[in-house]
Amino acid sequence: MKKVAVVLSGCGVFDGAEIHESVLTLLAIRLAGANYQCFAPDIEQLHVVNHLDGQVMEGEKRNVLIESARIARGEIKPLTELQAKDYDALLLPGGFGAAKNLCDFALKGADAKLHPQVESVCSAFAQADKAVGYACIAPAMMARIYGPGVKLTIGNDQDTAAAIRTMGGDHVNCAVDDVVLDKNHKVVSTPAYMLAESIEQAYAGITKWVLSVLALA
Repeated sequence: MKKVAVVLSGCGVFDGAEIHESVLTLLAIRLAGANYQCFAPDIEQLHVVNHLDGQVMEGEKRNVLIESARIARGEIKPLTELQAKDYDALLLPGGFGAAKNLCDFALKGADAKLHPQVESVCSAFAQADKAVGYACIAPAMMARIYGPGVKLTIGNDQDTAAAIRTMGGDHVNCAVDDVVLDKNHKVVSTPAYMLAESIEQAYAGITKWVLSVLALA
């Protein structure tokens, strides 16, 4: 049975991992007959956002690992414990946490850098030629991992795509229920809630994404 590592970035679309994307990812893995283990960096998240009004809650602090544990029902490990040799594939759902906590793309755009723990893990999977998937805004990190020319998608947002191209990524416009596969790098991306207007639209793309990554594993 294939083993998949899933990296989460908190809990909640505006400051952490997108909850629907994350749960649909876990469900798709299990329905495909594979097992998963969730991981998250044990770090303070950039900020806390009130998901009722979208405003930053000044003075409040939360931990990415502790918040991610809400999605994983407590079955989660610190990212520092993730070893590429122990898993067949790696998946990173989106949500703004991917662009705020796993890297700083939300703040710095094309000048973004990955958190050192995230860069270490993702680079290890890439160097081991293992299958990896990035969803939603998470593909913004791919050029930093795979270098110039890696094929990827975040959907069709022109400004985001332009920043990714500046970073060296080969952005491809993609429908919500489809994926972009870079066979040379064994990496798959999908727009998810960068385009999805409903949970069923997100489900269609994420299911294809997970199955595509597992097929490469």
